[in-house]
Amino acid sequence: LPLSLSRFLLEKCVSLSLAMNPLLIPEAYIIGAQPLCSQLVGLSQGQKKLCQLYQDHMQYIGEGAKTGIRECQYQFRHRRWNCSTVDNSSVETAFTYAISAAGVVNAVSRACREGELSSCGCSRAARPKDLPRDWLWGGCGDNLNYGYRFSKEFVDAREREKSYAKGSFESARLMMNLHNNEAGRRTVSDLAHVSCKCHGVSGSCSLKTCWLQLADFRKVGETLKEKYDSAASMKLNLRGKLVQRDSKFNPPTSHDLVYIESSPDYCLSNQSTGSLGTVGRLCNKTSEGMDGCELMCCGRGYDQYKAQIVERCHCKFHWCCYVKCKRCTKTVDQFVCK
Repeated sequence: LPLSLSRFLLEKCVSLSLAMNPLLIPEAYIIGAQPLCSQLVGLSQGQKKLCQLYQDHMQYIGEGAKTGIRECQYQFRHRRWNCSTVDNSSVETAFTYAISAAGVVNAVSRACREGELSSCGCSRAARPKDLPRDWLWGGCGDNLNYGYRFSKEFVDAREREKSYAKGSFESARLMMNLHNNEAGRRTVSDLAHVSCKCHGVSGSCSLKTCWLQLADFRKVGETLKEKYDSAASMKLNLRGKLVQRDSKFNPPTSHDLVYIESSPDYCLSNQSTGSLGTVGRLCNKTSEGMDGCELMCCGRGYDQYKAQIVERCHCKFHWCCYVKCKRCTKTVDQFVCK
């Protein structure tokens, strides 16, 4: 899901009321869907058709995109590139596609569990073979299977409808995007786990009910960030397939991120690459990492300011049962890149 579309969806879709059931009232959705789906500039023809068929899903696609962007911004808050829109074939674009696709899987899977979508419900995943025999399987779990399949159909539609000459750079970019979409979805799937709840007299836990549960999305972001740091540089071979540039390394799997072009340094603003630059970014004077002033400011130096911040302080626990804090103001030094 391209970042520009993700931003549009998160800004527009979340506020839309999709109360009608398109699968049960075809006359209504054929008429009613047109304004909604035509407003989503950037949808491919296939995505527009899916939008018309599954209006109630669109809010959650928007929420998933919003979750992905928010997590992207968190993971890269201390990097020169802090999840600004990019239009290239770099590893940053790879991460953007993966986290957006993962966000859609996450949102749709949970919407199924919560009964928000007309075409799915609780997970029907098979009982794990290693689950103890006397534990019950069948609590209302996240419907990962449905979320995965719908995300694949909707998110990938835009790329699959494109047609480029075999061996062209555009075809390589298309394959890269599809690969990273899948890597994002598989990360959500890989991190899903069995969750259980105890039953019994006085909390004896003599019986457990278990279900499939998605991992917290922060864990998805952390895992994809690790994949970003070890992403594989790819090129087109003579048969028009993506292959790893350096054959000394193991080839990437469908769970790994791939990219084609080297990243710009993101030091200065550049509209053609989507770089916002680091002028005006906060930096850490004492850090030698990417958030340190030397690296963040690209050697341009930094200015020092005094800033007042308000924070909670003198917190006390009151019986029963709340914590009451005061609000304190303190002056701190802040360092901003020139």
